[in-house]
Amino acid sequence: MITDTLAKISTATILTIGQMVSPIPSESILSSHQMSLEARYYPVQKENILLNMAYMDGRVKGKGDINWDEVQKPFKYEFKLEPNKTFAFHEDILPEYRDSLSVTTKAHFNAQEGFKTAGYMYGDGVCHLASLIYWTALDAGLKAEAPRNHNFMAIPEIDRKYGVSIYSSGFADGSNSRQNLYITNTKENAVTFSFDYNGDKLKVSISEVN
Repeated sequence: MITDTLAKISTATILTIGQMVSPIPSESILSSHQMSLEARYYPVQKENILLNMAYMDGRVKGKGDINWDEVQKPFKYEFKLEPNKTFAFHEDILPEYRDSLSVTTKAHFNAQEGFKTAGYMYGDGVCHLASLIYWTALDAGLKAEAPRNHNFMAIPEIDRKYGVSIYSSGFADGSNSRQNLYITNTKENAVTFSFDYNGDKLKVSISEVN
């Protein structure tokens, strides 16, 4: 009788504990693409891409924060985008995204923020980063819009159809919003954007949180 009673108590305890434990969320990779930063046309393109990422992940908040040795070290960074929320490459956006905007790279790609030029324009190279993100987002099945294509120049390792033109100027809001990248999470669950730089290749992966 005592043995039966203890067995019933143990079974009840196990069931109660099992009901209290929530399942651990898992992530399934939807898409992943990478490019070599050593394969850019000019060294400043690599530097501008890495500086753009440093603004995005919060390591740099202004020109006075820039330590190029730190900016160019390998890193990992990720952010989560909830359903129906939008990532835009910069903050000057089209009207239809104002209510859903959630994340930007927090940069404007100018000399005042420490971005470099090879003689053509400041921030040269950030279009390559935007194009890599765009490519990955489309393959992940997310809603992705790039109003202006980067068809005036090829981007190494990325097909021209994924080229994104990025521009941000304090005096050209309309032009800025049309040279931007918009990615909206159309999945039922949140998605995670992961960035992994190993000293050569920058990889972007998008996973769905299940």
